Amino acid sequence: MNQTLKAIFILIAFLLIPSLSFAGQFKVTRVTDGDTLKAAGHDIEIKVRLVGIDAPERGRKKNDPGQPFSTKATKFLAGLVLNKTIQIKGYGLDRYNRVLGVVFVDGTNVNLEIVKAGLAEVYRGKHPRLLNTIIYKEAESEAKKTKRGMWSLGDKYISPKEWRKIRRKDM
Repeated sequence: MNQTLKAIFILIAFLLIPSLSFAGQFKVTRVTDGDTLKAAGHDIEIKVRLVGIDAPERGRKKNDPGQPFSTKATKFLAGLVLNKTIQIKGYGLDRYNRVLGVVFVDGTNVNLEIVKAGLAEVYRGKHPRLLNTIIYKEAESEAKKTKRGMWSLGDKYISPKEWRKIRRKDM
């Protein structure tokens, strides 16, 4: 099978079969923010949105610092995955055509590690049917209790979902 057909077959299988435990490996080439990355493998490049979590939003303009802890979340994710080989458990595509996935490095659930560090919350929207959110909710609860990361803001904390909503009104 030539490389192009192989890449197309892998991509189709990866995107159309929700909760597929994908055996292929990808190398992370870029971390966009605290819950999004780009990875290459099998002659394709994909964008991956870490499913089940929501990290603080980065600023959209040059001098816009974004939401508190957004830079820290991005750097934390980069430290875990940048230039490393990952495995992805896929849950389909989001509306921006990014793969919704749980990312693993050496068997470690990266999505969960970000929540444990207090640098992302459990996504406050609809979750894929087969995604186990209980582990994320427990990790978020523990991070809140110990005031890790963004939870140290206390009453000043604004969820990424609410932050996006406020910013849209300002534009």
